[in-house]
Amino acid sequence: MRSGVGFARGLFDAAACAVIRAPAAAPRGWRRRPGRLWRIFGMVFSAALAVGFTGGAIGQMVSASMGHTVPSFAVVLGLAQAAPLLVAGRRPLGAWRIMAAGMLAGVLVMSEKHLFWPWPVTTWLAMIVVLFLVGVGYERQTAIGAGLITALGVVLPAVVIAGMQFWFALILWGIIAIVLVFADALSGRYAAEASLAEQAALRQRDLARQAVLEERSRIARELHDVVAHHMSVIALQSEAAPYKIQDLPPAGRQTFAVIRDAAREALAETRRVVGLLRQDDEDAPERLPRPGLDRLDELVERARHAGLNVESRVIGIPRPLSAGADLSAYRIVQEALSNAARYAPGSSVQVRIRYGEEQLFVSVIDDGAADPVVSEPGGGHGLIGMHERVTMLGGALSAGPTESAGFSVAAELPYAD
Repeated sequence: MRSGVGFARGLFDAAACAVIRAPAAAPRGWRRRPGRLWRIFGMVFSAALAVGFTGGAIGQMVSASMGHTVPSFAVVLGLAQAAPLLVAGRRPLGAWRIMAAGMLAGVLVMSEKHLFWPWPVTTWLAMIVVLFLVGVGYERQTAIGAGLITALGVVLPAVVIAGMQFWFALILWGIIAIVLVFADALSGRYAAEASLAEQAALRQRDLARQAVLEERSRIARELHDVVAHHMSVIALQSEAAPYKIQDLPPAGRQTFAVIRDAAREALAETRRVVGLLRQDDEDAPERLPRPGLDRLDELVERARHAGLNVESRVIGIPRPLSAGADLSAYRIVQEALSNAARYAPGSSVQVRIRYGEEQLFVSVIDDGAADPVVSEPGGGHGLIGMHERVTMLGGALSAGPTESAGFSVAAELPYAD
């Protein structure tokens, strides 16, 4: 008993959604937003259907009236039963409500004509189109309500009042069910595609965020090595200064002691903060001596072993670089060569290191590959790491395809940290 009551309540709710609750405009609409040409085509096609079906409905009702003049009811019913197709693309449920009322009125008006069924053929075709749009644009409950009211509130009265054969009503009910099932399947496919696209976008953002965090952790570890080295030197020199300087006054000894203690405290605090980043990779390559541009030849040689034709050139007079700039320049060249080997195997690559007056210029340009490798989703995180390093130093980075189907990476790194 309870299941029957629940089922009846569900049908009533569905009918209420279709008649009253649901908005006239489709909340979901088509899952894929059409382009401008498709929108224009859809508007023209809808207008053509509305005009053709409305004219057909009026003409068939005039023929059924057996008169030479156009009855007023034929015009009113024709407009109500087919003209709403003009707005069905954006407001399918609103169009359905008007058409359902018009078809029910047609049953009452045409019941005395002793027709096989009380509507023109074009009216029923228009209703099928609108029911399909309702099934695509609304939730399943609303679409079921629209189909239920069409079957019981429009088709059934045609049997009871207008004398339409019951077997033909069964055929019309079957058509309604088939249209709604097809629309629901199509809407479900669009919903699944939209969900997959949303999940892919979220995954892409998560991967990009993870790449940023990983690169920042790597930079933090490398900066820890640099800072720890310099702070250790400061602490040792401050400790040794009183023994190297003869007749150092007590105030000077106290000053060196303060510097020594501050350096040790800063070193301990730095190790404590960055120590967490070391837990997962104590044996990682970052434990090796910090690389720099003095190892550029090694990078070039490894890239040649990977199949690239690399030409490196240093322009200007080399000058001492800050630890951050030296390390970042090395990592940028390393990542750019790695990307060239991955996406443009066998290409020719030019590496340029130019020492300017205030900045270090680093560029890596490849000429593309004969058979380029299609990048997989989630790629491009190496560029994110380069950007993080350059931003940390207050420099600038540009990366993108060249006119010759290759790829270019160019960075400007200030000499001062």
